[in-house]
Amino acid sequence: MATLDLKNQIINLVQMQKVDTEIYSLNNEKMAVPAKIKEIEDAFASKKQTISNLEKVSLELQKQRKEKELELATKEDNRKKLQTQLYSLKTNKEYQAMMQQIADAKADASVIEDKILALLEEADRIKKQLDAENTRIAEEERRANEEKKKIQDRVKVIDDRLAQLEAERKRIIEKIDPKLIPQYERILRNRDGLAIVPVRENSCQGCNMYVPAQVINLIRMYERLVTCEVCNRILYLEEDVA
Repeated sequence: MATLDLKNQIINLVQMQKVDTEIYSLNNEKMAVPAKIKEIEDAFASKKQTISNLEKVSLELQKQRKEKELELATKEDNRKKLQTQLYSLKTNKEYQAMMQQIADAKADASVIEDKILALLEEADRIKKQLDAENTRIAEEERRANEEKKKIQDRVKVIDDRLAQLEAERKRIIEKIDPKLIPQYERILRNRDGLAIVPVRENSCQGCNMYVPAQVINLIRMYERLVTCEVCNRILYLEEDVA
């Protein structure tokens, strides 16, 4: 291959590398999207857990209140029965004993009523917390949906840009000798999307390792593609490509 021809081939490879670098970056960004979406959804789910816990507490309070109301109704029925039996008693002693049972039933009912009132107050407090949490979670959901929409909109932008880059890559690759493509593609896959790099101040810009003077001379000869002895990336001289 003629010297000038290889030099032009390297210029074309450098152009394709610029395209591939952007493609690699955009594909990585796109691959990270599912994890980002899941992170947003998991964060929102954890925030909803507070509501779930409060709802469980609310249901438990309702259950306890119904139990107490049933217990109170039973006490009241029992008191009423005692009250009706009061006038059928024959002795003062029986009358006094019955009055004590009625008083005890009233006292028990009063205790139950206090417990029902406390449960109602607690239920009201929980309801206010639930209302506040529902308002907060609605705002959190709106924000989460906005974040997801931004990510989804970004994916559309990425897809459009990738389509443009693939078209540009196809145009450039047609100018490159087919014999050079396999080596370039192999390095591209194995070296995180970076196959060809410049030598700057005697350093490979792919791995920052020292490039000996004799290697730089080999690059200048343009007889073959020269690779870094450490990272195996194709090397070129910026001044020649510029």
